Amino acid sequence: MKYRFIDDLTSDVMFEAYGKDLKEVFENSARALFSVICQIEKIGKTENKIIEVRGRNPGELMFNWLQELISTVDIDMMFFSEFRIVEINEKYLKAEIYGEESDPSKGGTVVKAVTNYKYLFEKTDKGYKTRVSLDI
Repeated sequence: MKYRFIDDLTSDVMFEAYGKDLKEVFENSARALFSVICQIEKIGKTENKIIEVRGRNPGELMFNWLQELISTVDIDMMFFSEFRIVEINEKYLKAEIYGEESDPSKGGTVVKAVTNYKYLFEKTDKGYKTRVSLDI
């Protein structure tokens, strides 16, 4: 399982994402986020961007990663459907993301921000798990 949505909130959206390593959990979290923002399966890969994010620890890095992706949607007016982490450690990531110009007919729910509500990032016996609540 890459990610799942949790029906715990009425005004926000919450998901959990999983990965056997840091790279996979960060890529799966981005997929979960964009399955809310747009109809991810309809988004082409005609343009790409390089994203670099830092954090003091893996949990802060994840929070900053998702927030940076939300900002990129707003600033560049794009939807994304593929996320490739090209470099990662516990405090830094560099990713190449692919998508296309945003199109309202392919839109989903407007995500304003990542919140701290029940936020979780942990190493498990199977790899990594994160729980994220999105302000919509």
